[in-house]
This record gives sequence, structure tokens and C-alpha cells, in this order.
Amino acid sequence: MSRTSPSPELAAAAARELEGAPAQDVVRWAVEEFGDDLCVTSSMQDAVLLDLVARVRPGVAVVFLDTGYHFAETIGTRDAAELAYPVKLVSITPRRTVAEQDAELGPRLYERDPDRCCALRKVEPLERGLAPYAAWVTGLRRAESATRAGIGVVEWDAKRSKVKVNPLAAWTDDDLTGYVESHGVLVNPLLQLGYPSIGCAPCTRAVAPGEDPRAGRWAGLAKTECGLHT
Repeated sequence: MSRTSPSPELAAAAARELEGAPAQDVVRWAVEEFGDDLCVTSSMQDAVLLDLVARVRPGVAVVFLDTGYHFAETIGTRDAAELAYPVKLVSITPRRTVAEQDAELGPRLYERDPDRCCALRKVEPLERGLAPYAAWVTGLRRAESATRAGIGVVEWDAKRSKVKVNPLAAWTDDDLTGYVESHGVLVNPLLQLGYPSIGCAPCTRAVAPGEDPRAGRWAGLAKTECGLHT
């Protein structure tokens, strides 16, 4: 049972009260409000969020979308994180395997219709992954991109009727790096190979020095988001 019923009013009040609060306090509020009906979502770019939340709520559920297109390094980070942190990893897969999707819709859908590919392999699985929970914690940060510059530390996810918690919203890149270094947090090895933003392998490339950190996502396309947060 959820300790608190999720609502737009609850999210708005928390956003006002917690703006400027340390990330740990935002996490603590979410845990106190929602208990076992709170989950974390992670792309396994790093384990900062897992470390942060598990310190407050050991055993928290961590939802990972196993799209079938991940880099081997991302799957390796997921497996290592499951062993290294006191969390309950929940891997969600699309309804079709890559081979089944290729047979039904043709190969390389990510090239021909990337929005549909994301919808099938990310957005729909996330709906199933989040279904049991009243609130979810994300690692979104305002510094990541212009499309994320206005996110709140707590938001109302109207599409899913859930409270969305973004404890790292105000963190800079230096804040993130500092936490990783001071806490010895597990990170995806691709971060050291020029991949500051890691998605599915076919749609992610390394970024050149001076490029926007998300320039390697869907390079050459107008697409900037997969649809999980829109």
C-alpha cells in the first residue's frame, strides 16, 4: 500500500518546499511519503542514483529497460550494480525481441522510424515497469540539455498519474563528478571513452571535445529525447 496517494497538489507542494534542498533530503521525503511504492529508474550510465537512494532505502526497486540494443558495457554496469548496491533490480524487456521486431516491422527500425522504435522498446516497457508504483525517482538534471532546463525536483507525471522525483535536478556536471569520486560510485566504462550520454548502441556515438554532451544521441536527426520523459 502506498503511504500517500499521489496527486498534482502533493507534487506541487513538495516542489516548492524542496527546491534548493540537498538531494538526500529530496530522496528522504520521497521514501517517507511512498515507502515500498517508490522505485528508481536507471539507464546504468552510472550508479549515483542507486547509491543515493539505497543509503536511505536499502532494497529499493530499480527499474532498468533492457531494450535489446544496449552496449555490452551498459549490461555489464547493470550486472555489477546489482551486486554492489543493496537494491532490487527489475529488468523490463520489450514485448518483442529484436529478431521478432525485425521480422514484423523490418530491420533497423531505429534508422527508419526512431520514434516508433523508442516507443516499442522504451516507452511501452516503462509503462509496465512503473505500473506497480505510485512514484518514481529519476536521474534527470537541468544541466543535461535545454529540454530539461526547467524540470522541478518533484513533478506530477500527468501521463502516468504518478509523482516524479528528480533529486539531482539542480546538480551540475561537477556535482555529479564530485559525488562519484567521493563515494567511489560505479560508472559505465563508456563515460571514459567519449560517451557522456549513453543510450542504445545503434543510436549513440562518441562525442568530440567541445561538442554538446548529448550530440551523440540520434546524431544527424532532429530527435533529442526518447519519449520517456515527455
